[in-house]
Amino acid sequence: MSVGRSSYPGDGSSTEQARADEFLAMECSRDQLREWDRRHYWHAFTQMAEYDPLIIERADGVWLTDIDGRRILDGVSSMWCNVLGHRHPAIDDAIRRQLQQVAHVTSLGMGHPAPIRLARRLAELAPGDLEKVFYASDGACAMEAALKMAFQYWRQCEVPEPGRDLFLALGHAYHGDTLGSVSVGGVARFHAMFDPLLFDVVRGPCPDSYRLPAATATVEEAGQYYLGRYERLFEQYGDRLAAVVVEPLVQGAAGMVMHPPGFLAGMRELATRFGTLLIADEIAVGMGRTGRLWACQWEDVVPDFLVVGKGISGGYLPLSAVVTSPRIWDAFLGDYADSKSFFHGHTYGGNPLACAAALATLAELERTRLVEHVAEAERTLRQALESLYQLPQVGDVRCRGMIAAVELVADRATRQPFPWEEARGHQVCRAALAQGVWLRPLGNVIVVVPPLVATEEHLHRIADAIRVGILSTDWE
Repeated sequence: MSVGRSSYPGDGSSTEQARADEFLAMECSRDQLREWDRRHYWHAFTQMAEYDPLIIERADGVWLTDIDGRRILDGVSSMWCNVLGHRHPAIDDAIRRQLQQVAHVTSLGMGHPAPIRLARRLAELAPGDLEKVFYASDGACAMEAALKMAFQYWRQCEVPEPGRDLFLALGHAYHGDTLGSVSVGGVARFHAMFDPLLFDVVRGPCPDSYRLPAATATVEEAGQYYLGRYERLFEQYGDRLAAVVVEPLVQGAAGMVMHPPGFLAGMRELATRFGTLLIADEIAVGMGRTGRLWACQWEDVVPDFLVVGKGISGGYLPLSAVVTSPRIWDAFLGDYADSKSFFHGHTYGGNPLACAAALATLAELERTRLVEHVAEAERTLRQALESLYQLPQVGDVRCRGMIAAVELVADRATRQPFPWEEARGHQVCRAALAQGVWLRPLGNVIVVVPPLVATEEHLHRIADAIRVGILSTDWE
């Protein structure tokens, strides 16, 4: 007997079905969408009492188009993840082909060719001997998995060290918003509310190349100063550290803080010397953002865990992964009765559609050699943004690959920031939006993270919009 719609509760004649069909085919007015957006949609990191709807209807390349038909340059790659631009034909085609097979199968006890092929490709592309791939759906959940893997490793490795129950994290770090990733995070404004729920960590200073320690005069001296501070923490807590967690080269949510050269390699050396593990959070800085596929490659660092997300699927679908070594993998092997399995997983981890998008993204990066283009794009972006130094409110312009920031200060000489509550960055970004460029600030820092396919014209347009935004803001 065939089963049709009428076989289920609420068939086509019911009020419920009619309402469901109505929403499926509904064409809402723009005003209705704005009303529902304000009333029902709770936006992330957004004060809803002040929210002014910006509703994107479609996109292409570096451009977003809102429901009013206004074209807006996506200056932050839709939260740093859309590396190849919107509606890329190769990724579109890969997802369509995958849809003809299956949209989703679980990763619990079974596989599918797309996540298998992607795991193999990541194993080929990852630094050193990293070849074991565990999937999650977003960066925070991948970080959560890496933290738990590191903790469990020490309890069932060949020579267990159950006393390793602490993590070492950087000042002003950001690793996501799950409780584990918040614990190793250090952005108090985001997470102070949840302190009673978090586990203790050892935290060192933020290795900032702009606001140098008082005892130093150069970035190189600052790098040695920071490593000295961390060496003392390793000496104090080394035999209790399960892992040290680092955002390589650039700390994103801290305000695009650029690390001194050699800091990452120094942290790898310290972790090795004191026998602990290194977790590299490449969620924001990986996938070619810095001019290498992985930021770790700039300092020839092989972490114990490489955590990837955001751009891995080209910004299309939720996907993240932890890539680790046989050493870690082996500690989780044993008989069923040993209960050494990694009892952790997410429903959509290794989703075939997302993995198909990721395979297409990696193939396009290779085919176009786009990562090699990032160095040239960085020079253009840096030059365009450094012209903003003419404005007294600009304290710093910093750039690493296609990651850049313009920091606004109340006093350039002392580098004194504007009070957070004055929302200076938001004011500038609102004015830039009126110029047709979408940017999102981190406090007083204007973040510029365009798609890797952005042209010289696009990069100059972003800089011009920031200039207009600063000039049109009331600084009194």
